[in-house]
Amino acid sequence: MILVIDVGNTNIVLGVYNGKRLVASWRMMTSKSQTADEVGIFIHSLFDYSEVDADEIEAIIISSVVPNIMYSLVHGLTKYFHIQPMIVGAGMKTGVNLLMDNPKEMGSDRIVKLVAAFEIYGGPAMVIDYSTATTFDVINEKGVFVTGITAPGVQICADALTNSTAQLPKVEIKRPKSIIVKNTIGSLQAGIVYGHIGETKYIIEQTKKELDIPNLKIIATGGLAKIMECKGPLFDVIDPLLTLKGLRILYEKNKKPKAEKK
Repeated sequence: MILVIDVGNTNIVLGVYNGKRLVASWRMMTSKSQTADEVGIFIHSLFDYSEVDADEIEAIIISSVVPNIMYSLVHGLTKYFHIQPMIVGAGMKTGVNLLMDNPKEMGSDRIVKLVAAFEIYGGPAMVIDYSTATTFDVINEKGVFVTGITAPGVQICADALTNSTAQLPKVEIKRPKSIIVKNTIGSLQAGIVYGHIGETKYIIEQTKKELDIPNLKIIATGGLAKIMECKGPLFDVIDPLLTLKGLRILYEKNKKPKAEKK
């Protein structure tokens, strides 16, 4: 079994795969202040509340967009699991061709999602990730990265709105039944959610038009993807496990073959 770890700016998502089957998953806050012992012990303790034995973990793979946490995370995992983690980065076999001015600028999390989307759903496809930022990445039918768009995330926009205005309260991110509302909370929720739905529709339509790819598959992931779906479907697929699946695929592509017994 392998442990896959996606380190984001807000949360760390962990999963355990037995072959292609996800057998356990957890979510924890991203903290840059934890020591190697704290993070290693905590992750190891998660297995005490699952049906998976930590001793059965044979490999670990990590994708991270938070460099400051990596020293503690890697050393904690190495100490308590006795495994040197594989880190997603330059030089890995991905099956995706990043035709960019500077491929090193591409976040590892976005590469992982593109790998999963292309391997599982094929191209041409757009991966929309509703995370701390909202990202729109396109890959063609040959596995070549075409373009990527980055917009402020839904929660970032909501926080900016309420933090910058004295009389507006923080609200739960949810879609009202109608855009016609008559109270402050509903007004905020309608503006935040329907505003981002409109943003998504426009970016999808313009991308299809400018790239002349009318059959572009739209694959959504991230915690808020389901909230964005509406009566006229925006997405062909909503896959909340896309990153974890991509990490498993990348591990399989890059694992070292076992030495033959003499």
